[in-house]
Amino acid sequence: MLAVQLLIVLVVLVGVAAASVAQSNARYRDTEGRRALAIAERLAVTTGVRQAAATRAPGYISQAQSQVESDRVLSDSTYVVVAVVRDRRIIVSTDPLPVTSVSQLQDTEAFLGRGWIGRDEVTGAALAMAPIINENTRETDGVVAVGRQYPSLLANLAAARPNLLTYLGIASLLGVLGSLLLARTVKRQTLGLEPREITGLVEQREALLHGIKEGVLAVDLERRITMVNDEAAHLLGLPLTSAGRALSAVDETGRLVEIFDGTDTATDRILPLHGRVLTLNRMPVRSHGRHIGWVATFRDRTELLELQRELDLTRNTTDTLRAQAHEFSNRMHIVSGLIELGEYDDVRRYIQRVAADQTELTAGITARVADPAVAALLIAKSSQAAERGVSFVVDQGTWLPRLDERLATDVSTVLGNLVDNALDAATGARDPFVAVEVLERAGAVRIEVRDSGPGVDSAMQHRVFTPGFSTKDSAGDDRGIGLALVRVICRKRGGDVTVHNESGAVFVATLPVLAEART
Repeated sequence: MLAVQLLIVLVVLVGVAAASVAQSNARYRDTEGRRALAIAERLAVTTGVRQAAATRAPGYISQAQSQVESDRVLSDSTYVVVAVVRDRRIIVSTDPLPVTSVSQLQDTEAFLGRGWIGRDEVTGAALAMAPIINENTRETDGVVAVGRQYPSLLANLAAARPNLLTYLGIASLLGVLGSLLLARTVKRQTLGLEPREITGLVEQREALLHGIKEGVLAVDLERRITMVNDEAAHLLGLPLTSAGRALSAVDETGRLVEIFDGTDTATDRILPLHGRVLTLNRMPVRSHGRHIGWVATFRDRTELLELQRELDLTRNTTDTLRAQAHEFSNRMHIVSGLIELGEYDDVRRYIQRVAADQTELTAGITARVADPAVAALLIAKSSQAAERGVSFVVDQGTWLPRLDERLATDVSTVLGNLVDNALDAATGARDPFVAVEVLERAGAVRIEVRDSGPGVDSAMQHRVFTPGFSTKDSAGDDRGIGLALVRVICRKRGGDVTVHNESGAVFVATLPVLAEART
């Protein structure tokens, strides 16, 4: 870097020297031209030159020749010639050319009676012409031309060498010191790295950001995108060329702008977007204590949530089997005890009553719920409720047709989590009960779950769907996940879930039915 700076200083110095020489030449040409014109005007008014131009008599020409040569020597001019206007013939010349030769002088204003300063087109010398005015007729009889040769480039450099070397030396010293100071300052700001090393680090940074499986998006205070990597562009549906553009101009959903509201840090927020479930982490970017933007990272948790939903279904099935096994064991104990007591009629009536109750429960649910997965879930939850001493009621308004496999899975997951929370809340309450209504209407499945528990505090109703938040006393890794998962599933399908209190908590979830998915 220092070598490049010194090279630039050298080039600048050479340019300055060339400009100085050119400027000196220009000044010299102007000075020499004016000096030549003064000599020509002085000769043009002398008697000998006037008489020679007017009469062209040999005596006057000889006298003019002596006078012109004398002035040329005294003024150190290159040449002096006198030409007549009539036929442009040279009558007096300090050049070795014959006095009868045709002049190579340009046709200038001097032949019209005005002085002229210019350049000799043949020799390149400074040339000045003055008119010779007849004293009697006031007409122009001829012209006096004086040429003064410019010094060569080397002569100019030699003449200007002392001052030029001094100025160039001072400029070189200042340039070198400035370059050293600038290089030191830049080195300090770049942590001593050379430009090629900085380039390498930038290339490694770009490769790292675009190669990781986590989406990274950075914006400034004006919500303009300053950096987006490949994974973020894929997850958020943004073009890779969106850097420098406003976030609102490339975000069709309008939801990404909301991510960067506020200056606090957000950790593991759930963001349903474009059919995916993303986990968002947001961090404000500060420079010297000043907030200059945000950076957010995104991870695709869709597959993880899909697996969690399958695990929830498996867990529900396991709980159902366990509850049914426990209930079956209790009933077998009753039957065994009645047989040992010889109460065979009571055994028969008990078995008939149990069978009728089970048949009535199954028939009551399947008559209103045509989807086998949801119907099986409601039957299983009724067994769990019975085991825990909670009355489980499926409202008469329940009606659900057969659903496609994916919607049935979503409805089962949402319903299972809401019923589980309701059973936990109702257990231990006075006259515990859980009421469920599942209804497909107006292109959406509406799930309402009520319980007789203490309800949800109004200050916490907006937090119960936050991942990790739980109102239960016991801690565990699975706490605070169920309701968050419910909201994610509902919003992923374009619906939502709400909660309010009405003699206990009332959760209402809505899952729109996609037209192409209905059966």
